[in-house]
Amino acid sequence: MNDLLKNKIAVVTGASEGIGLAVARLLSAGGAKVVLAARSEEKLKKAEAELPGSLMVRADLREPGDIEALVLKTMERFGRIDILVNNAGQGIYGPFEKIDISDYKRVMDLNVYAVMDLMQKVIPIMRKQGGGRIINISSMVSKNYYPNLSAYASTKYALNALSLTARKELEKDGIVVSVMHPKMTATRFGVNAVGGNPSDSRADGKRMSGVDTAEDVAEKTVKLIESGEAEANM
Repeated sequence: MNDLLKNKIAVVTGASEGIGLAVARLLSAGGAKVVLAARSEEKLKKAEAELPGSLMVRADLREPGDIEALVLKTMERFGRIDILVNNAGQGIYGPFEKIDISDYKRVMDLNVYAVMDLMQKVIPIMRKQGGGRIINISSMVSKNYYPNLSAYASTKYALNALSLTARKELEKDGIVVSVMHPKMTATRFGVNAVGGNPSDSRADGKRMSGVDTAEDVAEKTVKLIESGEAEANM
């Protein structure tokens, strides 16, 4: 790691487990102070105790009030936001013709609208500071066409377009927006997805053939933060 992370304030969503927690650990190891945001208060408390100088903020990012509170609590504690990692998200599986629209809207709320909302609240802060880094966690499904993943993939296609357009718009402000594309990862993502499989064998976090660990993805995500490149794929 380089000195880019030292003494920086980094907000990580979905930070109670999986990729989010692994990213938070690496950022902390690099010298950043990390704000841990997620719904699971107990898991956040454990992460906060583990990472020196960190701050946990319980937040349901489908609730606009929780997003506003996350930004306010971060500013009250640290006075700035240098890095934002939008990792929180949810999957949705099923054939296109049977996707429930209300389920789809809830996934869009988290995967797209919440990211937009949080970015829009953080951008003026970063602009006033003279710059910052925003990393949005997308997915390799947004670059392919897989049966039963049309709804989930479409949320990530939208996220890619928003992120890379924002990257162009915010260049002049020193705000670097990047997109990370994990592939199949050993987390509880499949278990937590709408229409997911409760017995998903990837949920144990162990390395398996063709499946990345959360730590694998976190390492490449932090490298993307440091490089400032537009995109990175697993």
